Amino acid sequence: MTAPQETQPGQGRPDWVGERRAGLAQPGRFLAYEESGNQLMVPLAGEQTRIGRSLSAEIRFDDATVSRRHALVQAGPEGVRVLDDRSLNGVFVNGERIKSSPLQDGDEITIGRHSLFFVDTATVGAAPAAAAAPAG
Repeated sequence: MTAPQETQPGQGRPDWVGERRAGLAQPGRFLAYEESGNQLMVPLAGEQTRIGRSLSAEIRFDDATVSRRHALVQAGPEGVRVLDDRSLNGVFVNGERIKSSPLQDGDEITIGRHSLFFVDTATVGAAPAAAAAPAG
């Protein structure tokens, strides 16, 4: 018997994240997470993405373990960072509590009881075209 594909914070990236990543048509940066049984892959569009319980958050969790303004994900020339936005329960990256941390592909961000996975496919399609075409 296999259990449903749910993960608790700190348990690693679930298989569905890799499957969704492989199916992406365009390169980009995304946050992948599950909510109410749905597997979501949200593109990080713009310079910042707010995460919290507030109606103004781009990624919203209606959950008492999440502060109204819990975290901020910022994209800039140096890469992508996650910042704790003065949350009560903190922000964790790969199990370590942070105030601010750079993100790399595959990092797990824990906000309250929710796990989000940073997916960076900015280099998708950068492989040489010759590798895809058969020699002949």
